[in-house]
Amino acid sequence: MGLTKYLKMAFLNRWNLLVFLGGVAFSLLTGRPDIFLPIVLAGEISYLGFLGTHPKFQKYIEAQEAKASRQDDREAVSIVARRLLAELPKPLADRFEGVRSRCAELQRLARQMRDPDRTGVPPPLDDLQIAGLDRLLWMYLRLLFTQYSMSQFLKKTNAAAIEGDISRLEERMKSLVAETDEVRRQRLTKVVEENLSTSRSRLANYKKAEESYELMGLEIDRLENTIHSLSELAVNRQEPEFISGQIDQVANSMVQTERTMGELAFVTGLQLVNEEVPPMLRPNTVSTNR
Repeated sequence: MGLTKYLKMAFLNRWNLLVFLGGVAFSLLTGRPDIFLPIVLAGEISYLGFLGTHPKFQKYIEAQEAKASRQDDREAVSIVARRLLAELPKPLADRFEGVRSRCAELQRLARQMRDPDRTGVPPPLDDLQIAGLDRLLWMYLRLLFTQYSMSQFLKKTNAAAIEGDISRLEERMKSLVAETDEVRRQRLTKVVEENLSTSRSRLANYKKAEESYELMGLEIDRLENTIHSLSELAVNRQEPEFISGQIDQVANSMVQTERTMGELAFVTGLQLVNEEVPPMLRPNTVSTNR
């Protein structure tokens, strides 16, 4: 779009529209639009040329578009979070809600530490701390969903049957050597090779899920205990700033776990292409109605 985008936004500015349409109406009401209308149009063109090409105005438009894009991303990921929570069985959903309640308690404790006499109304946690807790809760929800999805995948997948298919296909490949018809042998070989490749991929996926299942369980327990620990440390140390540092340490220590969850997308269906985090602690956000 280039310059056209900025000219359009300059024209659609509500104050410009008010002045422009008012000028057009005035020109028509005077009975001499042939005189006044060209003046109005010339003024509008000059305004658009000045504002639409001004670097500060262009940066403002780009900033507004980036802000709108981030908001769209947050709304999209919030929808994903609600879907994940809705698909979890009740025991797991209740477990998540319990951890989130612990985070709310952490919020309350931080408020008391910052303003024990309630002389003012500071935010319960600053934006950085809230964002950190949102990040931990979002990670925790995805861990729960990933492990649950893997449990369903492992139940419905018969590894022994896949291994049997691979053995039969490998034997079939060997037997094709004796095929005298070259064209037929090539066709059959291609089909068997593709089938064999698919079966091997299925078995690899099963083993990947099987190996990762225990890891997900351990990470779930670790993250849950860490959130509880943060609540206790917030009280014992009387240092609200300590919370932010601990949250960052926990999140950074789980980078490999994040990668593993990405590799398990074939099981979970989670394809997150951005790093947006849904607002888990704010009112009217992710919740369960069971």
